[in-house]
Amino acid sequence: MFSISVERIIDKPIADVFQVLSEHANYAQFKGVDKSSLIKKGHSEINGLGAVREIQAGGATLHEEIVAFERPYLLGYKIIYSKPLPYLHELGEVKLTEVGGKTHVHWRSQGHINIPLLGNWYFDKQIEKGGQRAFGSILKFIDNMPA
Repeated sequence: MFSISVERIIDKPIADVFQVLSEHANYAQFKGVDKSSLIKKGHSEINGLGAVREIQAGGATLHEEIVAFERPYLLGYKIIYSKPLPYLHELGEVKLTEVGGKTHVHWRSQGHINIPLLGNWYFDKQIEKGGQRAFGSILKFIDNMPA
């Protein structure tokens, strides 16, 4: 099982941080993301509940469905398609809390890489290591964005 957990205090208002994290088509601005797009609009908001984003990074393609959307506090997602590695995704969530004009972000993702007869633990560890780096890099990028 891979388990990724990254926390960071960002020196920006919570609404601004949530806005950047919920603009799915703009993830290509983040280091390590080659391409991003919105492939299905959300039910009530374009990037909200029911939306599906496609992220291409490092040779992988992920389709992530937005399963929780509570502006500006919670963004939940589930990987519903992946290649080349088959993900069994159990949890994807970004929780935001306002802390004195700044924003505490806790980004978590959990699941398994499901390849029968191979060392799943190896792939899980690689995803965990890469995910920690990627999530941390995205949050650092947001923190360093001009106001």
